[in-house]
Amino acid sequence: MLYRRFGRTELQMPVFSCGGMRYQHSWKDVPLADIPQKNQENLEATIRRSLELGINHIETARGYGTSEIQLGQILPSFERDRLIIQTKVSPKADPAEFEEIVRTSLDNLQLDYIDLLGLHGVNNVDTLQKSIRPGGCVEVAKKLQAEGKIRHIGFSTHGPTQVIVDAIESDLFDYVNLHWYYIFQDNWPAIEAATRHDMGVFIISPSNKGGNLYDPPERLVQLCQPLSPMVFNDLFCLSHPQIHTLSLGAAKPSDFDEHMKVLPLVEDADQVLSPILDRLEKRAIAALGENWYRTWKEGLPDIQSTPGNINIAIALWLGNLVEAFDMTGYAEARYNLLGGASHWFPGNKANNLSSLDLSESLRNSPHADTIPERLAKIHARIGGADVKRLSQQ
Repeated sequence: MLYRRFGRTELQMPVFSCGGMRYQHSWKDVPLADIPQKNQENLEATIRRSLELGINHIETARGYGTSEIQLGQILPSFERDRLIIQTKVSPKADPAEFEEIVRTSLDNLQLDYIDLLGLHGVNNVDTLQKSIRPGGCVEVAKKLQAEGKIRHIGFSTHGPTQVIVDAIESDLFDYVNLHWYYIFQDNWPAIEAATRHDMGVFIISPSNKGGNLYDPPERLVQLCQPLSPMVFNDLFCLSHPQIHTLSLGAAKPSDFDEHMKVLPLVEDADQVLSPILDRLEKRAIAALGENWYRTWKEGLPDIQSTPGNINIAIALWLGNLVEAFDMTGYAEARYNLLGGASHWFPGNKANNLSSLDLSESLRNSPHADTIPERLAKIHARIGGADVKRLSQQ
């Protein structure tokens, strides 16, 4: 295993982390007695395999249903100093409620302390203010830190880049969990800000949110040769030293195997990646046209400034992935979350275009004349039944 200094925490973090949202029994809390033995055995085998590989960072959240309580059946059996444990708790308006939930997490995990506490879902101005205001959730976390219950405080986010940067610039956090991978690089300014503040940088779900790379389309498979899309994406991320660890949402012990192929490639990452990156870009330009490829993001409105609160940027991005790389399944799953995922994936689908006038909101876009037609085509191609987030299912 390779390890990187996790910013000012000074933790030696494995470049892969064992994320805890795919092996648990239920997204809802259920009594331990109701968890099937086979599921618990699989979780424990997955954790043992993780540690055998040197992946000693185990990451979970209070919002992951039975994940914490199931981990609590296995984690105390290991030497505590071998483990880096992270859980996450969503910010609350009532800091006493936040504290109670954090203490519940500690009880579930059956640990005296956790190495990393993440404020889960700092996704907009409201959740940021609940976190950093005087007397807010960060102050509660610092109190627990003084008690020895928490070693380091960070946050996880699915929010817009500016909110992430604002959270980082508060200088109240030791690390950040955020989205960044080959198909979505918008948050690079936030990673640069985290680097300036010497924060640990953890990439959320690069194989799932990063393109459903467990089941990639054949076109993407061919473009990424001789690597698999999953290995390519891991290597792309780890070729940037500002990034310290990638979350692997393992559902079973063998889910680590493909990722391990990355480790011997990291030292020569630029050389290995160069021809693949060149093929991917050429394919995207051929499919989308160079002008659109280079300029489609320019002048797009934010969701609040768009009639119908359409998330134009996300819709166009997903349409590009379909056209360039045949990523239809991924695009359908993400697009149909719009309208039902609150601040975790905000905005609406482009399903009421006939009753909306987008001209004013698109006035700064060089593609104002063509975007409404593009949105209509994208919706016709990937729009469908509403999809719920995993935690809502």
